[in-house]
Amino acid sequence: MSAAKLLKKHEHKMSMNIKNGKHHTINMYAIYILLIPAIFIIASPVLAAPFPKNEGKWVVVIDPGHGGRDPGALGKFSKEKDINLAIALKTGKYIEDNIPNVKVLYTRKKDSTLNLYDRPAFAIKNKADLFISIHANWAKNSSITGAETYVMGVSSSEDNLEVAMKENEVILLEEDYTTRYEGFDPKSPESYIIFTLTQNVYNKQSIDLAARIQYQITERAKRKDRGVKQERFLVLYRNTMPSVLIETGFMTNTEEEKYLNSAQGQDYLASAIYRACRDYINDIDRMSGISTNNEVLSEEKSIDILAVTKGEIIFMVQVASAITRTEIKPENFQGLRDITEIPSSNRFRYATGAFRDYDDAVNHRKDIETIYPDAFVIAVKDSNVLPLQQALDEKKKRK
Repeated sequence: MSAAKLLKKHEHKMSMNIKNGKHHTINMYAIYILLIPAIFIIASPVLAAPFPKNEGKWVVVIDPGHGGRDPGALGKFSKEKDINLAIALKTGKYIEDNIPNVKVLYTRKKDSTLNLYDRPAFAIKNKADLFISIHANWAKNSSITGAETYVMGVSSSEDNLEVAMKENEVILLEEDYTTRYEGFDPKSPESYIIFTLTQNVYNKQSIDLAARIQYQITERAKRKDRGVKQERFLVLYRNTMPSVLIETGFMTNTEEEKYLNSAQGQDYLASAIYRACRDYINDIDRMSGISTNNEVLSEEKSIDILAVTKGEIIFMVQVASAITRTEIKPENFQGLRDITEIPSSNRFRYATGAFRDYDDAVNHRKDIETIYPDAFVIAVKDSNVLPLQQALDEKKKRK
C-alpha cells in the first residue's frame, strides 16, 4: 500500500476511534507538545499580521536546505546542498541590493550541518517576516523537470508526501531526533497524522508568496511550472510567519542538473525569488500605509479624523470592536497605521480610512480583506455611527 493511502487509512481509523471513545496508539503527549505552538498562534491574531514585525524593517530569513554531512539529493556530478547555498546567497544579495527596508539573514552561509529544528527556531528568534527554504528536487523518473513551491498543509497527493518524507528524513542524521521531535518518524506515514490536527494562520500569505515565486520562476527563469503545493514539512511546521519551501529543479534530470549548477541558472532563479519577495513586500507596505488621491482624509497618524471632518458624513472601514479599549498601534491592528477609535455606549469600534465617497471606502475594504476578511464599511458623522442607507440617502440629497 502506498504511503499516501496508508496515511489516509490511519487518519480514518483515528477519526473513528475518537468518535467511538476508543483508545489508539498515537502518542497523545507528543501531539499535545507539538500542538502548543499552533494553538498559541491560532489564539493570537496579532501574530497573523503580514506586516513587518521590526518597526517597518522587514526581516527575511533564507534557509539553504541541507548542508555539512547532509548532502541532500545527489545528481550525477553534484550535491543539492551546494546548489541550495549558491542560489540562497545570490537571492539574499539581490534582496539586500534592491530592497532598502529589508534585512536578510541566513540559517547557514557555508557548508555546515544544521538540524531541522534549529532552522525555524532561528527565524522565530529573529522575528522574521518571511522564511524561504531553498531546495532542489529528486525523482525516480529522470525525465521529470520543473520547479514547485510548497507551503505548510495537508495534501492527499502521494507524490507530494514522498517529497516531504524525503526532506524530513534529514532528522535521522541527528543523534537525539527521537527526543527532539517527540517520537516523530519521517519514514512512517502514521507520524504525519499530527499535521492534520493543526492549522497555520499564515497559510493564505504563504500561498500568496508561493504563487508569486512560481510566476517569476516561470517567467524570469523560464522553468517548467509544477505549481504551488501543500505538504507536511518539518522545516515549515513551527514557523510563525509566511513560509515557503522552493524545489528549484530536479537533480535527477541531467539537463536540469546542469542548469542548477550553472552561474546563469542560479542567477535567474535567485532573481526570480527576489522579484517575488520584492512584489510581495511592496504590496504589503502599500497596504499598511494606504493613501490615494481620491480624497482619502487619513494619512498622518497625528490627525484626528473625527475632529477635522466635524459635521460631515464620512465612510470608514470597521476592522474590530471591543468592550475594553485597545491601544492604537500597528501591531494591534495587523500593521495598519491609520486606525481611528469610535466610542459608543457599550463598546469601542476601530476603523481604518476616511472617505467622502462610499465607493472609495468599498475599494479600501477590498484592499485589506486578506488581513481583515470580516471588515465592513460604516458611515460616521460627528463621532456617531449612522445607519449606512441613511447616510447614503443624506449624501445623495446634498448633491
